[in-house]
Amino acid sequence: MALRNIVKIGDPILAKKSRAVEKFDERLWTLLDDMKQTMYEAQGVGLAAVQVGILRRVVVIDCGDGYIELVNPEIISFEGEQRVEEGCLSLPGECGVTLRPAVVRVKAQDRNGKWCIYKGEDLKARCFCHEIDHLDGIVFTQRLAPDASAEN
Repeated sequence: MALRNIVKIGDPILAKKSRAVEKFDERLWTLLDDMKQTMYEAQGVGLAAVQVGILRRVVVIDCGDGYIELVNPEIISFEGEQRVEEGCLSLPGECGVTLRPAVVRVKAQDRNGKWCIYKGEDLKARCFCHEIDHLDGIVFTQRLAPDASAEN
């Protein structure tokens, strides 16, 4: 495993859409392992491959209840809403109140290509949405709640 550099805001790669993973091989496994180590070292709760300069639909998450790897993730359902302050490893020192679903269900493959369904509530729901947004070239500042300035 190796630490990877986290891409910061201003790098044009963060605005690009990531491509689907088609090969589930050692190269993917190394990327996942490196992303896990990088996320923990940076004290984050999630990291998308684009944040380490790789345009692939790969995400790692640990919101305190266990480590999850998501390959080719897609949100299949959501409900409710939450307005909570959010930050990002690619935007150090910045935070803002976002409007996100309270509950999210995500379909994704694991490192071997097996499809799984995950449910996230509260922080995990935000994390799923935040990281999947990265795969579509969206950063959290594009999801700020309309009246966020009134809440600060």
